[in-house]
Amino acid sequence: QDSWSRGAGKQGGWEPGFLGCISGCQATKYLYELLYNDPIKIILMPGCSSVSTLVAEAARMWNLIVLSYGSSSPALSNRQRFPTFFRTHPSATLHNPTRVQLFKKWGWTKIATIQQTTEVFTSTLDDLDQRVKEAGIEITFRQSFFSDPAAPVRSLKRQDARIIVGLFYETEARKVFCEVYKEKLYGKRYVWFLIGWYADNWFRIKDPAINCTEAEMAEAVEGHVTTEIVMLNPENTRSISNMTSQEFIEKLQKRLGKNPEETGGFQEAPLAYDAIWALALALNKTSAELVKKGLRLEDFNYNNKNITDEIYRALNSSAFEGVSGHVVFDASGSRMAWTLIEQLQGGVYKKIGYYDSTKDNLSWYNNDKWIGDAPPADYTKVITTFRFLSQKLFISVSVLASLGILLAIVCLAFNIYNGHVRYIQNSQPYLNSMTAVGCTLALAAVFPLGLDGYHIGAGLFPFVCQARLWLLGLGFSLAYGSMFTKIWWVHTVFTKKEEKKERRKTLEPWKLYATVGLLVGLDVVMLAVWQIIDPLHRTIEEFTKEEPKTDIDVSILPQLEHCSSTKMNTWLGIFYGFKGLLLLLGIFLAYETKSVSTEKINDHRAVGMAIYNVAVLCLITAPVTMILNSQQDAAFAFASLAVVFSSYITLVVLFVPKMRRLITRGEWQSEQQDTMKTGSSTNNNEEEKSRLLEKENRELEKIIAEKEERVSELRQQLQDRQQLRSRRRPSNPSSRDGCAADNHFTNTAGPVPTLYQPSLPLVRCLVSEQADKLGRSNCDGSRVHLLYK
Repeated sequence: QDSWSRGAGKQGGWEPGFLGCISGCQATKYLYELLYNDPIKIILMPGCSSVSTLVAEAARMWNLIVLSYGSSSPALSNRQRFPTFFRTHPSATLHNPTRVQLFKKWGWTKIATIQQTTEVFTSTLDDLDQRVKEAGIEITFRQSFFSDPAAPVRSLKRQDARIIVGLFYETEARKVFCEVYKEKLYGKRYVWFLIGWYADNWFRIKDPAINCTEAEMAEAVEGHVTTEIVMLNPENTRSISNMTSQEFIEKLQKRLGKNPEETGGFQEAPLAYDAIWALALALNKTSAELVKKGLRLEDFNYNNKNITDEIYRALNSSAFEGVSGHVVFDASGSRMAWTLIEQLQGGVYKKIGYYDSTKDNLSWYNNDKWIGDAPPADYTKVITTFRFLSQKLFISVSVLASLGILLAIVCLAFNIYNGHVRYIQNSQPYLNSMTAVGCTLALAAVFPLGLDGYHIGAGLFPFVCQARLWLLGLGFSLAYGSMFTKIWWVHTVFTKKEEKKERRKTLEPWKLYATVGLLVGLDVVMLAVWQIIDPLHRTIEEFTKEEPKTDIDVSILPQLEHCSSTKMNTWLGIFYGFKGLLLLLGIFLAYETKSVSTEKINDHRAVGMAIYNVAVLCLITAPVTMILNSQQDAAFAFASLAVVFSSYITLVVLFVPKMRRLITRGEWQSEQQDTMKTGSSTNNNEEEKSRLLEKENRELEKIIAEKEERVSELRQQLQDRQQLRSRRRPSNPSSRDGCAADNHFTNTAGPVPTLYQPSLPLVRCLVSEQADKLGRSNCDGSRVHLLYK
């Protein structure tokens, strides 16, 4: 049929040159032998990709067309590097349109890849990356290995890869899937895409390079999908050679006379057959075109580019039905062909479809089978769930807070109603009212403290955050500030020197109110600045993903809502620092004034007790809640119960004793009625004074005892001195009289103790600490002088 196939080529001095799949060095050697030996070669036909790369790159220097039947490397599609190259074996990148089509069919948008580091797989993967991007699909993880795939497989497991494209040779595939079995990277959650030209039993072949059994390998590879270039027309249509694909295989097997699986390159035989037909048709077409120009194929030489261009145009426009299917070349000279899609089901490959990339036609058999009865998800679907506060805890604490607010209202009403009673007046009722109001605000803060996304939307959350801050801040300032002011005044007045007491004993109420106002004002300023500069807003804290208890391919991502700001730690440091100093100072003042008694503030001991409890609860709760910030129930319980208990303690300690006193002693009358009955507040004041006088009397008695002992010593010294003087001047009465006169003695004859018995006014002058009150006129100055001389 063709001139060159009938031998005319040799007569004309030209022939095709055949180069099989050999090493690069041998290919170079044979190439130069063909080129520099007659007859002239018009076309070169290499086999595999390694030979085609060397031959096709050099052929341009001799104006030769290269046609390959077994080269699949995507690199050969580079027209700038290989300008005269054609192949009937499709490029390895032809798998990629099929893979993208399958990704779309099964609704996957995220895939991962693992490849052997060789040029053919790297270029194939680069092409896949470009195609999936155009289709809106993302390659999330890309792993590669040279000889040991263990680490990349572990990485895929760690990165939660689900849809995995594997590009490697058969021997490396066994290593990969042995590691896949060890890492449990198979089953209903995973799908592997492999190359389809492996042997059907590739995973059952014993390989000393792996330590997995045949059963383990079969379990790991079950359900994977392969894509393979269709090298034999699946349809029973006659080709240009007037043979069907099945007739071609029968003739080929009869010619071989042995098992096709033992014959190298058996699968590529239809491609080689169609390559010869493509070459014959192109030469016939070229010959016809050259006749019009007065030329012949026999005129070809290595410098004749015109004939090469004609052959190129003829091959580039080839289109015929071959035994491998429809033969047509794309712009890069690569064969466009169908792709066979298979799936391993029960250890056997089943055809599940074909894809024709030239027509974008997917022929589907609907017999795909999945371990989980449906195609798996391409990634672990994350379900976001919020951790809400326990409603039982919230309701329980809310009930306690509500009762506390009711108690505060009762205490406030009691304090206002009985403000005319002297005992209540002496406790500074306005400060106590401020304390009750502050406890009410603090207890009201419990409600927004427990509100979260279960009750309100995200838009209202910032308002709830501000409500928490303002209610707690102002409630603390009013309640604790009022108690702190009382204890501060008591300490200021009763710890001064004795001579300054009388001047400072007058209590001016406006100073107390001003102190409370100052503390509240400082809080208002700090909270306002905080809210304006760095307002609180809703932030989300994410926790470690959790696996659901049911067998669902999802992951639960717990989240927790917080009230926070950009510089939250700085503001908390300022706020806690100021409040902490007030708490510590309050504890110190309460301790210093624990033994002081004053009529002006008759409940300062109860205030001190309340300050102790509030300070301890606050100093413990603040750091604990910061530590337990991520545990919503524990943090709320600590914070809210601290507010509730401190408020309860404050209200009970300050108001319940007053209620009890007024109830048991019947002191509900006004001040005028109070003076008309026994057991009135006046008598109570007298009792208080009597108790203080008794205490002072005991102290004076102790001092008197010490002074009397000193007086006894002085008596003895006076007696000894008198006796000495008597012996020195016994004959001089005038001297005795003078001495007696000076010392108020009448004679030495009488007993000395009687003569020198000190009078009561003298002792009182010596021992009393209130000599100013007794008066200097009651003391004999000469006696005092003699006594202390």
